[in-house]
Amino acid sequence: MLEQGGSVDISLNGPLGAGKTTFTRHLLRALGVQGRIKSPSYAVVETHELPGYPVHHFDFYRFNDPQEWEDAGFRDLFAAPGLRLTEWPDKAEGLLPTPDLKLEIEPVDDIQRRVRLQGLTPAARGWLASMPTFWPASLQADAQAAGAPA
Repeated sequence: MLEQGGSVDISLNGPLGAGKTTFTRHLLRALGVQGRIKSPSYAVVETHELPGYPVHHFDFYRFNDPQEWEDAGFRDLFAAPGLRLTEWPDKAEGLLPTPDLKLEIEPVDDIQRRVRLQGLTPAARGWLASMPTFWPASLQADAQAAGAPA
């Protein structure tokens, strides 16, 4: 999908310190991003180029008003092809497109996290439906409760 000029939007939700940036770093490494992967907390966006598509990692934590998204000129980045990972999407509420996939990361304790995946578009619901079923039954139940088909 991305290699053919498509777009994928993933929202990363959870409290401060939940692991949104850590998740993103691991995903970007798995996709082949080399070198340092910085948090976009201060720059608001970090861009990485992969063969065939760009990846934009946004962190809107410091936004005080959704209008800051518009003022920063992000509409063009969200209209262009590529992968977009957005932390603190609620800070730009009403301006962002509906994400394909919503990840909710909830700290269980200092080392464990509960991650819920919700497909918000037909394509993302298909991705979730095709996920392996070797996960423990409790994880499958969480995924189904978050919108994945049974």
